[in-house]
Amino acid sequence: MKKEYAVIGLGRFGGSICKELSREGMEVLAIDVDEDKVNEYKDIASHAVIADSTDENVLKELGIRNIDHVIVAIGDNIQASILSTLMLKELGIKKITVKAQNDYHEKVLNKIGADQVVHPERDMGKRIAHNIISNNVLDYLELSDDHSVVEVKAGEKMIGNTLVDLDIRARYGCNVVGIKRNKEINVSPLASEVILEGDVLIIIGEDKDISRFEKNLVVEDDD
Repeated sequence: MKKEYAVIGLGRFGGSICKELSREGMEVLAIDVDEDKVNEYKDIASHAVIADSTDENVLKELGIRNIDHVIVAIGDNIQASILSTLMLKELGIKKITVKAQNDYHEKVLNKIGADQVVHPERDMGKRIAHNIISNNVLDYLELSDDHSVVEVKAGEKMIGNTLVDLDIRARYGCNVVGIKRNKEINVSPLASEVILEGDVLIIIGEDKDISRFEKNLVVEDDD
C-alpha cells in the first residue's frame, strides 16, 4: 500500500517537501493555519486544509492517525512546533520528522520523541524528501533544476547482482559513477562489479530517471 504523508507548516521548507513528495506521486495532506498558504497548495497536495496542529481534536478530525509519516515544518513558532510534535506522539504516529530552529529546539524535540530532526539551513528540502521516502537514500545533491547526484544504499534487489545484471543505464537512464564499500570508493566501477550488502552507489542522472530508479531498486518497506 502507498504510504501517506502529512506536512504541517507550508513555508519555504515545508512547501518544498510538499512539492517534492507530491511530484514523486505520494499522498500528501498539507496543513497550515494560513489560508493563503493552504490555497497555494490545494492543487499540489492530495489534500490541503486550514488547521491548528496544536489542537488534538482538530488532528483527530483530520484523521491524522491514519498517516504513516508526519513532517512538522512550522516556521518561527517553536512552541507550536513542540506542542504539535507532542500531540502527534500521543496520537501514535509511526514516524515524525521535525524542522528545528536551533540546537536547543533540537534537544527538546529529541527528548519528546521526534524520530528525525532536520535543520533546513543545512539540509535541502529535495534531499530530505527523498530520505523520507526511503531510508536507503543517504544523500541528494542538486546539480541543476533537473539533474542530481544521489547516494543510495544498495537495496535487496541489487545485492548479489553485477552492474551488467542491473543494467541501470539502459533501464533507467542513470549512470553509476562510484561505489562506496567500507571506507574505499571505487570510481567508475567495472560492469562486472558485484553489488554487496552495505555498498553505497553514487548515481548521476536526470531527476525523473533517478526517481524511477529509486522506486524500482531502492525503496523498501521500512515498517
